[in-house]
Amino acid sequence: MKAMIVNQFGGSDVFTVAEIKKPEVKAGHVVVKIAATSVNTVDTMIREMGEDLAPLSPALPGILGMDFAGTIDEIGEGVTEFAVGDEVYGCAGGLADLQGTLAQYMLADVKLIAHKPKTLSMREAAAIPLVGITAYEGLVRANAKKGNKVLVHGGAGGVGHIAVQLANYFGCDVFATGSGVSQANLIEQLGGTAINYKTETVEDYVQKHTQGTGFDVVYDSIGGSNLLNSFNAAALNAQIATTVSMAEIDLTVAHFKGLSLHVVFMLIPMLHNYKREQHGKILSTLTNIVDEGHLTPIVDNREFNLEDVGKAHDHLTSGQAIGKVVVSI
Repeated sequence: MKAMIVNQFGGSDVFTVAEIKKPEVKAGHVVVKIAATSVNTVDTMIREMGEDLAPLSPALPGILGMDFAGTIDEIGEGVTEFAVGDEVYGCAGGLADLQGTLAQYMLADVKLIAHKPKTLSMREAAAIPLVGITAYEGLVRANAKKGNKVLVHGGAGGVGHIAVQLANYFGCDVFATGSGVSQANLIEQLGGTAINYKTETVEDYVQKHTQGTGFDVVYDSIGGSNLLNSFNAAALNAQIATTVSMAEIDLTVAHFKGLSLHVVFMLIPMLHNYKREQHGKILSTLTNIVDEGHLTPIVDNREFNLEDVGKAHDHLTSGQAIGKVVVSI
């Protein structure tokens, strides 16, 4: 089968086309013929930083790519919930010892996949898994529920644009930060109230939208030093979910407000073979939400094929992409 492999870590030019052996099916797994894969920030980080991101990085030569949508080609022993020909999607490879999605076929643990939403194309479905699971897990762990005022930092981003829609689906009153007219328009289109973080201070929008009491739930997809903004925007005893917490920050505000902080690292089940079935269940839930018309992934309009993956990485890191960058296989 054709695959794009990396023989070394570095810039976007490290990808090389190769013919390699098609994976063999094994118990509890399926072989999927991949139709599309999306590029996530973590994919570009692994490609660039390599061994510095151990244990995420695969051994070389390796095949990157985590998200996929495709069709089941072979079924392993003990697999009963899927059949050959089923259209599926998931986040099932591209790190550690798990072969990635930048290939015509991949071996996938059935615990990490679900039936693809019928209302989406393969390209659209491939845009969901990593960001969808991340957004869902964060909101659920933060106990987002009907009537809550929810603030999403980075509401036009990969995780953020899904979090806005899911919070709206859960019955929350949703607000989201962004910059510029296009991001504001997207946030409003997705059911949130846009906040321009470049022109409004935290104090300004907390007063404007919560009468100074703060938000019940803050989903911070920016993280780092922005966590301080999340703490300042939160109500007393509020819940904070973040995807990026690698920072040295003062927790004094969090202490005096009695905040709960939830760190979402959705790669844990893949890395440690720990509660993988939760990912399959979340994806099945997302499939239902999508097919009910409550969730739509935003896909960048530039199209890339397998051999263009380096250009796809460049497009994502340029900051010019609108929505998820998808590669057709």
